[in-house]
Amino acid sequence: MLRDQGGGCDHRDVVSSLVYRLVRGLFGLLTVLVRSDLSKDVELLVLRQENQVLRRQLGGQPRWGHADRLWLAALSRLIRRRRWADVFPVTPATILRWHRTLVARKWTFTDRQRPGRPCTRRPVKVLIVRMARENPTWGHRRIQGELARLEYPIAASTVWEILHTAGIDPAPRRGPTWRQFLAAQAHAIIACDFLVVETVLLKRLCVLVFIEHGTRKLHLAGVTAHPNRAWTAQQARNLVMDLSDRIAGLRFVIHDRDPLFTSAFREG
Repeated sequence: MLRDQGGGCDHRDVVSSLVYRLVRGLFGLLTVLVRSDLSKDVELLVLRQENQVLRRQLGGQPRWGHADRLWLAALSRLIRRRRWADVFPVTPATILRWHRTLVARKWTFTDRQRPGRPCTRRPVKVLIVRMARENPTWGHRRIQGELARLEYPIAASTVWEILHTAGIDPAPRRGPTWRQFLAAQAHAIIACDFLVVETVLLKRLCVLVFIEHGTRKLHLAGVTAHPNRAWTAQQARNLVMDLSDRIAGLRFVIHDRDPLFTSAFREG
């Protein structure tokens, strides 16, 4: 609910105000469209002069309300970019900043009661330390895998923090580092992930993208508001068809642990 500085404010009043201003603006736009070009040009010159006088008197930038921002954003679609500076009082970057502010307000996560991960229980910490001391060659990821077999879900970073706090050094490495692997196998690696895009009406869209590490070529697989496992697997098949013979040179697929990346997706 929206509130002003003086007290509570019903959100229905705000919505009614927005609707009223939009309807009024639409009628004004229709009136302008039916008038002659000369009349519109004269009115535009008068409004420009009036705007300059008001800016000099105010000595600062005007404060736009919610309805003003919405109306300016809607009209911005009708003006060519090369004439933007002559017509609009705000820049494209300002309109994008307004949109980013709305998105930030949407994703405040104020409904979370207990943010963050739950604390690791003491018996699990004792078990992790015991595994590391009895198996000096095991690293934190190996210990995480063994805990998963015992049905103890825990992140690899948490295991590393517990071992570091206990004063246990990392296990010796018996192979190339992750950076070395990526550099040596870049031509055979393709990575994928989901990006989140917010529309003008704050509708969430998920974008599936692939990137070839060797060439840095980006592939836009698909956009959907409701991704599922079947849709994700189908986008992988479509990419395989688009790559054709080039897919034979790609041996490794990198992605996170999102449940949408199933075995059917990896098989493509």
